[in-house]
Amino acid sequence: MNLIKLRKAIFSKSVLRGFISVGGLIAFWELGRRLQLPGLAVVPAPSEVFAALSDIVAKPEFWDHWYASFTRVLGGFIAAQLIGIPLGLMMAMNRYFHAFTFPLLEIMRPIPPLAWVPAAIIFWPTTELSIGFVIFLGAFFTVVVNVIGSARNIDVRYLRAAQSLGSRPIDIFKRIILPAVLPGIFIGMAVGMGITWEVVVAAEMIAGKSGLGYLTWSSYVGGNYPQIIIGMISIGIAGYISSSLIRLFGRFVTPWQSTQ
Repeated sequence: MNLIKLRKAIFSKSVLRGFISVGGLIAFWELGRRLQLPGLAVVPAPSEVFAALSDIVAKPEFWDHWYASFTRVLGGFIAAQLIGIPLGLMMAMNRYFHAFTFPLLEIMRPIPPLAWVPAAIIFWPTTELSIGFVIFLGAFFTVVVNVIGSARNIDVRYLRAAQSLGSRPIDIFKRIILPAVLPGIFIGMAVGMGITWEVVVAAEMIAGKSGLGYLTWSSYVGGNYPQIIIGMISIGIAGYISSSLIRLFGRFVTPWQSTQ
């Protein structure tokens, strides 16, 4: 039964549309390069990129850059969830704690994570910790805001009904609050994962000596334009896979969402 579902998912219309859209973009890109269209005349054609791809992927250094970026993103992202989710729940469930912490959160949240890079380099003892801190900020505020919003949208009548029936606070949390907040948590995680990949690339360009961001920037400095495109595509694929895995896990943990 699972194999049937997997086969249907692989050969679904949405997957076919995705291949058509990607193929159309590549064809337009190749044609635009050959016709010297404005904006594409100086960009390496897909044929040039694919020709360089076989040489680049054969080098262990390329996969070292992948590993470096992935471990940085994973570390900062997990730290953001471990701190952000409990903090968001506390802010949503305790109005006094919310009153003290939410203004500070709202002041810091609009600051772009990249604006923290100079301060992070100064205050953290190593470059890796600086990059990890910036990645942490990229996912932290997103998940906190989503948790607060999801908890605030819970119908208060459910809470009052449970309390009138003698439910304990721990039961109210497990049966009402947590199921209501979980979809928002996974939405925040998926969005935050995309932000972390944006942040890690920029941070590696500024302060890193490895990673896909550093590979892309060093390729630009060295004039290796096909490798720039390969670095950009690698970043997009990494971000897409990471967010897709979170969404897939979210559908598994919240099966009731698929029936709505």
